[in-house]
Amino acid sequence: MTTSSLPHPLPRASADEAPESRQQRRQQHQRAAAPQQRRWHWSWKQVWFQLHWFIGITAGTVLVIIGLSGATLAFKDELLDVMNPGVRHVLVETRAPLTPAQLSNIAAAEHGQRVASITMYAEAGAAPRLFFAPKNGQRRGESIYVHPYTGATQPALMGAGFFEWTESLHRWLLLPRDPGRQVAGALALCLLGLALSGLYLRWPRRPLDWRTWLTFDPALKGRSFLWNLHAVAGTWCLVVYVALTLTGIYWSYDVVRDNIDAWAGKPPRMAQAPMKKGTGKEKEAPAVDIGLAWSSFQQHAPGWTLASVRLPVRADEAVQFTWLASEAPHERARSRMSIAPADGTLTENEPYRQQGLGARLVNIIYPLHMGTYFGLPGRIIVTLASLGLPLFAITGWMLYLGRRKAKRAGQAQRAMLAGTPGNMATGLPTLVAYASQSGQAERLALESARALQQAGVAVDVQSLDRFDPAQLRQYERVLVVASTFGEGEAPDGTRRFARLLQQTAGTPLASLEFGVLALGDRHYSDFCGFGHALERQLRALGATPLFPLIEVDKHDPAALAEWSQALARCSGSAIDAIGVQEESSYAEWRLVRRVLLNPGSLGGELHEITLTGPAGATWEAGALAEIIGCNADGSDGDAQGTQHAPRSYSLASLPSDGEVQLLVRQERHAGGDNLGYGICSGWLTRFAPLDGGIRLRLQANPAFAPTLVDVPCIYIGNGSGLAGLRAHLRARQRAGLARNWLLFGERQQAFDSVCGEELQGWLNAGHLARLDRVFSRDGETRQYVQDRLREHAVELRDWLAQGAIVYVCGSLHGMAAGIDAVLQEVLGQDGLDALLAAGRYRRDVY
Repeated sequence: MTTSSLPHPLPRASADEAPESRQQRRQQHQRAAAPQQRRWHWSWKQVWFQLHWFIGITAGTVLVIIGLSGATLAFKDELLDVMNPGVRHVLVETRAPLTPAQLSNIAAAEHGQRVASITMYAEAGAAPRLFFAPKNGQRRGESIYVHPYTGATQPALMGAGFFEWTESLHRWLLLPRDPGRQVAGALALCLLGLALSGLYLRWPRRPLDWRTWLTFDPALKGRSFLWNLHAVAGTWCLVVYVALTLTGIYWSYDVVRDNIDAWAGKPPRMAQAPMKKGTGKEKEAPAVDIGLAWSSFQQHAPGWTLASVRLPVRADEAVQFTWLASEAPHERARSRMSIAPADGTLTENEPYRQQGLGARLVNIIYPLHMGTYFGLPGRIIVTLASLGLPLFAITGWMLYLGRRKAKRAGQAQRAMLAGTPGNMATGLPTLVAYASQSGQAERLALESARALQQAGVAVDVQSLDRFDPAQLRQYERVLVVASTFGEGEAPDGTRRFARLLQQTAGTPLASLEFGVLALGDRHYSDFCGFGHALERQLRALGATPLFPLIEVDKHDPAALAEWSQALARCSGSAIDAIGVQEESSYAEWRLVRRVLLNPGSLGGELHEITLTGPAGATWEAGALAEIIGCNADGSDGDAQGTQHAPRSYSLASLPSDGEVQLLVRQERHAGGDNLGYGICSGWLTRFAPLDGGIRLRLQANPAFAPTLVDVPCIYIGNGSGLAGLRAHLRARQRAGLARNWLLFGERQQAFDSVCGEELQGWLNAGHLARLDRVFSRDGETRQYVQDRLREHAVELRDWLAQGAIVYVCGSLHGMAAGIDAVLQEVLGQDGLDALLAAGRYRRDVY
């Protein structure tokens, strides 16, 4: 739908304005609008966060391959046995198994190759494995399994090629060996960085509380679910990943391995080069009989379970035995023995327990990497941790894309503005400014600016939160969308601008034209009070109104249509109707439960209202529910048939709770209207039938947005104001953030301990660092929340010095005004302005 009118020309300079003056203003605006060099002011936590997500979405994606291949290799032997029954284990026979010498002779005769080494197993029926000497041009010779009782060659293992390929993928990423090792080592360092930076980023205020570290809440949904799963699972896997990366680096870099081996006292490694290809067949060395050496080994190594026998090439060389005892602590705890083949004399014996500490520590690197050091449980843990790498990659990407989506959504309308060329006939753009508390004024301002730009008008969009009145002189025309907060007040973030504008004297804005769209609620006595105050002050400073101020009562479509027509006159073109989408956004919710929280209280009844609604409904802590109430008889309008205006309530729950919860104070009044009950509160707390329909719209509240990073937060409220604070505290609790201070006031502890068990439970669990509950009617002198805050001004300064964000939710008069006064006493006016400008003072008061 569009509105149109006769063209109205854009404003020209006044006759008495010198051309030099307009040129000077244009230059001032261009200097102000020129892009400034961006300065980064990141904390260490922000730096580590950027590194964590960058490494996670780059190297973390490749680490998935290493994790999956490692998990595949963890139970390779068991899988091969399942795939190849009767190959590596044969039926046990009564006769004695063949000796290494017999097996070597049979294999050499059958295959025509020299046997370099044999791996023997003490387990009955286990097939020995023979390794042949490498052929010309090979680094390593072939291997076969042989029947322990006959020496016959066993069938080749089905699937062995797949596991060799998987091992190459895991160790070298299918690259050539040396560069592949270095790439894998770099990825291991990235995994170590991800593990340690993740630990730093989620470090809680109470690190000794194990629940904070290890408890996962499956009831969470959306981004909270992903973050909690990512963080908690990462904590569970942290030690495993540190062990895997440190042990993996040992094999990746020769400089690391050589230095560790030298420290351990191990001899330097000799590079294993491929045998040179010869033009003719090399002369074979005669076979050496190792029968006596094997008999001697069995005498000197009782209880052996595995023995690797390296056969000598020459008769004067000793037979080398590397063997594993039955009591060995792990698979690499191997003893060494050398025996002369001629007479079976023991020439060297080095049991594992007598080896140096350094050598024994080096030998546990492989068992730690595979998890076998801790037996079967260790292997399972390492496998699960390896399989967890895809989980972290997926959740990390989803969190990253979620942040990107949210950022793009917040910038979407601004991006549209940048994409439409404007009319530069006057050389100066139109300023579209907004003063917003819940975000509605900002949305309408952005929509208005986009419509103007599409009509060919150049625009600047600015929030008055970060605007200085002196900057108004850089423009010829300004359109302001202004919300009113409470009883005629400016929105919290705009209070500084309003104060500075009020202090401005003279007529410095004589060449400025302006229009104001004032948003408000007629239930308040000073309807659209800030919009009117803004218009009066702009007039007093010499500015000329383009059209009379337009008042909007709760998205009144007629008033928004009038605003659209005013924009059309300003642009000289048709303008799409502004704010139309606001009309059809209410959905049908069901009233499933209402509970009286304060029976016997001196104050009005306070009810917890529980609603269920459309599947997939989502919101964040601090959001509002706008509800259209009905009369006691169920009708939905006044005597003239006009629909009741919606009322806003702070949400006391999160989407992960599966329902909307509200804390609603029942309003009573004298007279017979609606049987003496407030329209919306009476409908929710008394007249609406259970399982009946409630017309509700979820409304974002950016000015009261949650803080889900590890900075301290101070939550202050009274009465039904606990609703908004409870949602914030639940979100912080599920994010593992415990630096929270709650100050809450009510009348009598005996009757008004609203949500007392939940609050005390948070305190006991360490989720609340501090809890101050103030009951005004319990003492001889009445004390309120603001009085308790004033008493603890030192602690307040300390928390604010640490970057604390202050949230206030509850009654505007009395409590909120008192908190404002305390903050001004503690910080001074400039300090309070700075707190507001930084977004660290957030209010949802009524």
